[in-house]
Amino acid sequence: MEVRSGLAHLQEESCCPICLDYFKDPVTIDCGHNFCFDCLHMCWKDLHSGPADDFPCPVCRFHFARIHFKRNPQLRNLAEIAKQLQVRRSKRQQRLEEHPMCQKHNQFLTFFCSRDMQVLCPLCSFSAEHQSHYICSVKTIASYHRGLVKESLSTLQSNAERADKVVALQGTRSKELRAQVELRTDEINSEFEQVRWFFQVQQEALLQQMREEESSILTELQKHLVTLSSQVSTLLHLLKEVKDKQASSDLELLTDVKSLHDRLHNRKSPELVSFQLKEYAFGLPPQYSSLDPIIKKFHIQVSLDPNTAHPYLVVSEDRKMVWYSQGRENSSRELCAAVLGLEKFVSGRHYWEVEVGSKGRWTLGVCQNRLPRNWSNHTAVHKGVWAVGLYTEEEGYVAFGPRKTHIMTRVRPSKVGIFLDYELGEVFFYNMTDKSLLYSFSDSFTNPICSFFCPGVDPEPLKIAPLSR
Repeated sequence: MEVRSGLAHLQEESCCPICLDYFKDPVTIDCGHNFCFDCLHMCWKDLHSGPADDFPCPVCRFHFARIHFKRNPQLRNLAEIAKQLQVRRSKRQQRLEEHPMCQKHNQFLTFFCSRDMQVLCPLCSFSAEHQSHYICSVKTIASYHRGLVKESLSTLQSNAERADKVVALQGTRSKELRAQVELRTDEINSEFEQVRWFFQVQQEALLQQMREEESSILTELQKHLVTLSSQVSTLLHLLKEVKDKQASSDLELLTDVKSLHDRLHNRKSPELVSFQLKEYAFGLPPQYSSLDPIIKKFHIQVSLDPNTAHPYLVVSEDRKMVWYSQGRENSSRELCAAVLGLEKFVSGRHYWEVEVGSKGRWTLGVCQNRLPRNWSNHTAVHKGVWAVGLYTEEEGYVAFGPRKTHIMTRVRPSKVGIFLDYELGEVFFYNMTDKSLLYSFSDSFTNPICSFFCPGVDPEPLKIAPLSR
């Protein structure tokens, strides 16, 4: 076995590192490396001595200023001996089979560029493209990269194990997802079942109220019908009596005329009893109101800007309340006394609430950064203003802005919610007492928008409600 290994090593050392074949006319250069004369000449044929060019060793890349080599007859003889020793499947034959050829120069790819990470033939290694790169033999650099590959094996192994764990975990996550979907499905079904039950209860309650009202009205109508029947009977009896008196003698007529006149003048005419069914309103429970997500997500705290307040208005120190100054004689001009909010809105969605209490007059809304010069608190068209308010107890609630509208509401609001969507150009006003929509505007905003408050001339203040918890 040792003899066979030694012969293989002898054959390997008898081969030129460029052509990978047995040496033919071997030469030795000053760095000690051996090459075939033709192989070395092929590598150096395009190089010239001088300040710009030199002659590098194809193996160790040591540079020589001029061409200098020595013939090596001993190595030539050794190569002839090795050539005659026919070792089956020798290392040289394996190297010939393992090394591909350069497509450009038809030379073995025996060198490696560490910068470009490419295998090269001797001629490619001397090209200008790789002139300044670190070039070494494949045999030398292969052991280094083999070590790197070996080091990466452990990393790849751990990554593969981690990937297996992730795959297994992902399988459990899929099961968790299915479980969560089933749970959420049950919750949704239960929630909608509660809604259906709520609707059913509401429906039955409203129908029962209407049936009770119908029964009550029918009872009243029946009583009135009995009364009408009695009145008709009395009228018929009186009619017969009048006809009989008309045919009687003068003395008989005059004897009972006073009683007859009294009964004719005091009789009651039959009246038709009218009725009106109550209006049966249906409202969703608070948890299903669209206001709840708006309040929770977009509720902000706004403040009053004292610098914009009308001279007759008083703004509290915390900038949360405004009221008309007591002791001043008010006129119709003071009805429009207002103050703007401190915040300026140029994008986004915003919601705030204002307590109006039992005030007789008030106006709330938004405007384009300032009230118009001709602003007045009455039902008129105002450009750049979007507001609602209580004008008078007689006229009720009105909308001020691009159009004038009277607002009908079932419940008097003690608190008003205002929702502004700048991008969509929408403003919504909500009656927070029963969580119903008072009015909505749809327009387009191009300038900064701010809130405004008009408290009227009574001393009760408008209060900005605190944030909901």
